[in-house]
Amino acid sequence: MTKRNEIDALRNLSGDIWNVAVDEYAAGYLKRRDLLKYAALIGLTGFAASQGLGFSRARAAAAGGTVRVGLGQPTKAIDPVTVTDPASIGVLSQVGEYLILDDPKDGLQPKLALSWEADETAKRWTFKLRPGVKFHDGRTVTAKDVVASFERLVDPNSGSSALSAYKGILSKGGAKIVDDETVAFDLDQSNSNFPFYVSSDVYNAVILPADYAGDFEKNFNGTGPFKLESFRPKQGASFVRNPDYWGDKALPDRVEIKFFDDEQAQVVALQAGQLDVIPSTTRLELAIEGNANFKLLSVQASSHDAVHLRTDQAPFTDKRVRRALALTLDREAIVKGLLKGRAIAGNDTPFAPIFPSADPSVPQRKQDIAEAKRLLAEAGVPNGFEVTLTTERAYDIPDYAVIIQNFAKKAGIDVKLNVLPQDAYYGSATFGSSPWLDSNLGITDFGHRGTPDIFLNATLKSDGAWNAAHFRNADYDALLVEYGKARDLQAQRIAAGKIQALLLDETPEIISYFSQYSRISSAKVAGVRFTAISHLLLDRVSFVQA
Repeated sequence: MTKRNEIDALRNLSGDIWNVAVDEYAAGYLKRRDLLKYAALIGLTGFAASQGLGFSRARAAAAGGTVRVGLGQPTKAIDPVTVTDPASIGVLSQVGEYLILDDPKDGLQPKLALSWEADETAKRWTFKLRPGVKFHDGRTVTAKDVVASFERLVDPNSGSSALSAYKGILSKGGAKIVDDETVAFDLDQSNSNFPFYVSSDVYNAVILPADYAGDFEKNFNGTGPFKLESFRPKQGASFVRNPDYWGDKALPDRVEIKFFDDEQAQVVALQAGQLDVIPSTTRLELAIEGNANFKLLSVQASSHDAVHLRTDQAPFTDKRVRRALALTLDREAIVKGLLKGRAIAGNDTPFAPIFPSADPSVPQRKQDIAEAKRLLAEAGVPNGFEVTLTTERAYDIPDYAVIIQNFAKKAGIDVKLNVLPQDAYYGSATFGSSPWLDSNLGITDFGHRGTPDIFLNATLKSDGAWNAAHFRNADYDALLVEYGKARDLQAQRIAAGKIQALLLDETPEIISYFSQYSRISSAKVAGVRFTAISHLLLDRVSFVQA
């Protein structure tokens, strides 16, 4: 089929919203894979699947066997409603599932939801559930369970870690039963990207029984491919294949997970043949570099380490000072040096280049020391100033803080470092009692999302729960509404371009890179999948035959 014939066929699939995306594909503005991802977003899941999206098992390898995994220590009791740490998310991935999986390669994939669609306003979304799915305790999943799961997540009294994601989007009472296999969501405001909010992007959105009482560690009762065999706090857990799983039956026999206090101990265990899969950091990658017995698996993500500048405190009340600090950074050097090339340059907005809605015509900010000095002089601080950068002792962030310190010196800005333990930095995660949200200048790690919406709302909206920059801008808030109402990619990109331009001008935060997310595995293991937000998907793992 020629591309012209293909485009003619595509136009017959849906209405005007879809045809705008087809127009962009025809004009070369949209890649075919991005077009298929958009098809899934607006509910054309059958079409996306027919075009080859989704995974296939490597048939040269054998299913069955035991997959041995190393993870860090969960930071608290594992509860889908309150979970936040990567280790707990990795454990949940074995037993819990979402309405939709946001796969980093193929986009939104149907899981417990078979299909979804929005009304003309994108304010009501309706989801058809997969029939016959059972929880591990044998009960069938119905709309009642799905509605209860989301009502629990948006309840301010539940302790839900997802409240910041749903704020202004979905409130208590918004999820409704249509029938046993249909759920509707009435949103607080129009949002054309809402399917991402009920996907694995909101990692708390695991579907649980309606009568869930908060005792998840007792039985790990979910719908996933593996069932609990044993759980040992601070030590690990083991799971066995779920014989009633609705999906692929060619599962590994068991998954054994061991918790580690030290990441170096994980790589030692991997090298000794005691583990098959571990998380990855730049430091660990060096330990296995060039060794054919191991594989580094990576996906490009929207993960980033945001530098917030408090717009309500001197010296950052003046946007010229904020822009000056941003202009001191050499982004390409940071990507090549700190991230070893496993990242892409950021442009001080949450619109990562991997998002189809990002406006690529917005100029990329580059290092310009002369302009930084000019802005500082114009702002009345020609000799620079002194400021404290507060951040967390985690990942590559302390090294990034030193890099910022060194680049800032070139413009006369004297950055003092205050690096805290991770739990101390986040504190209670509330304004007035958290170094993260209260510091004048800080660096915070944000995990991957399949759409920029959560970043845009939670970190920069005037009443955003993560607004560490204390950025309050009515024009920005209005643009968020415009972006949320945009029903097609072209309209989204126009609204995104306005947001990007405003944030570059105001510079409430600096985003100099978007990282890749990686895992390390034994070369003997095939089919390890994961999301860039710490889900570890082992249902298709198989073992390479010698």
